[in-house]
Amino acid sequence: MTDTTSTPRPGTPSRLRAINDRAALDLLLEHGPLSRTRIGALTGLSKPTASQLLARLEAAGLVLPVGTTAGGPGPNAQLYQVNPAAGYVAGLDVTTGQIRFAVADITGRTVAEHLLPTPGRQAAGTVARVTDGLAETLRQAGLAPDCLSEVTIGTPGALDPATGKLRYAPHLPGWHDPQLLDELRAALGTPVSIENDVNLAAVAERALGVARGCEDFVLLWAEEGIGAAIVIGGRLHRGFTGGAGEVGYMPVPGAPVVRNVRRENAGGFQQLAGANAVLALAKQHRLSARSAQTAIERALATPQTGDAFLGELADRLATGLAAIVAVIDPELVVLAGGIPTAGGERLRELVQEQLTGLAVPRPKLLSSTVPGSPVLHGALHHALTAARERAFTTA
Repeated sequence: MTDTTSTPRPGTPSRLRAINDRAALDLLLEHGPLSRTRIGALTGLSKPTASQLLARLEAAGLVLPVGTTAGGPGPNAQLYQVNPAAGYVAGLDVTTGQIRFAVADITGRTVAEHLLPTPGRQAAGTVARVTDGLAETLRQAGLAPDCLSEVTIGTPGALDPATGKLRYAPHLPGWHDPQLLDELRAALGTPVSIENDVNLAAVAERALGVARGCEDFVLLWAEEGIGAAIVIGGRLHRGFTGGAGEVGYMPVPGAPVVRNVRRENAGGFQQLAGANAVLALAKQHRLSARSAQTAIERALATPQTGDAFLGELADRLATGLAAIVAVIDPELVVLAGGIPTAGGERLRELVQEQLTGLAVPRPKLLSSTVPGSPVLHGALHHALTAARERAFTTA
């Protein structure tokens, strides 16, 4: 970190101040309340420079004094923290049956959540449902309707960057209008982005879960559908049309090859290991259940009848993963979604064992550790990154 009072470096003074300001704000987000002395020690800034920095950030409404240190020798020192009210963001997790809403302050603390059921295939009224749901979430948080700095919406499929149309999600009516994103931005009066739900789960895993610090990994999501997120060099790989990771369409051994995926809306891997396939497999093994997750839980509870089912399910998941890791060669594979979660460590071990025999690359295979809705966590983190970039730019 550059101390602008003693060691001049290339760059304008305002640029150097902005760099120092952002570094201090990031430290406050990471460590919580810090004193002027501690900020100076962590950044390498002199005490006068650290004092000027904090005064500047406080005047801009970005930091607040929050008490003093206690228990040490000498006078107590003033502590500062990031001002939570410096900005608010919203994240949404959209599925065919419901929309989850969450609002967080600029520190990342979630201040309200709301669940809006969306039964049936309602093709109209998407903008109204989103705006009404966000209004209710903000009301619960006690916040003004116009306080949001950024909104990120997680949906199945992905926006085609060339057309603005949602692709790979025919089961999500009301979200395919190319003008939808502009309509949402106009209605909410704030920046809005729509991101693939599995990609957002990977964002959450890298921020909060087992992929922290990992630059190259694949997250396999198995629930009603099958999808993957690919992170290469620390960046999400979306593909030319936004469809990278739509592996439900991927032909795999053991499933019929679909010759017209646009019409059939599924490919081999989905037919091999999606929720409907898991239920059909459970029936073959005489495990009665109404959902894939329940079938897996019953298999775990009855090893005599369940082991063969779990072994075949693990083989199916590993078959698809083998094709993915052969191309990507990631450091890590994360299993996420309702099916791997229900299977827990037992299913993870079986998939790891099968994958070892099917693929030359040998990535670590771990289960997701993100609590609650990984998509919602990822949406909030995505929105926070953009909101902080604007709010914390001081020059």
